[in-house]
Amino acid sequence: MPSLYPTFKLPKMALRQRKPTEKTYKQAPMFDYDTGDFVRDGANRIVMADGKEAYMEWCLKQCVTERGTKLAYSDKLGVEIVKATTGASDPAAVQSDIERTITEAIMANPATEYVRDFSFSWDGGDSLAVSFKVKGKEWDEETLQAVY
Repeated sequence: MPSLYPTFKLPKMALRQRKPTEKTYKQAPMFDYDTGDFVRDGANRIVMADGKEAYMEWCLKQCVTERGTKLAYSDKLGVEIVKATTGASDPAAVQSDIERTITEAIMANPATEYVRDFSFSWDGGDSLAVSFKVKGKEWDEETLQAVY
């Protein structure tokens, strides 16, 4: 007697293979930190940054956002610069805390390969300039050398 519920074999799904040269970094609107607004062209349209530029802007945004101060962001986003600079009086401890918090913030993105080569420049004890290098996973060269 034939089956009341016939069966059939499903064809195998062909998964899209990503080419090694294909970038997974997505475009995003460019942001101008001096004006505090998105960059616009002559027709008042928002200018889009390519994937690499958008990734660099994301890294910068991580470094200028204090963790836990924005309700829209999770606690994984941003840095703890206030805590790092007020927690210790020893300059080496402050530098270590800043290096840790910046590294944690940028490594939260799975597209980040590494954050390293930190250098610190104290200016009279009241201000500190921090520079470091960031490399995304899919580029051969370092993508960002930031001064903070």
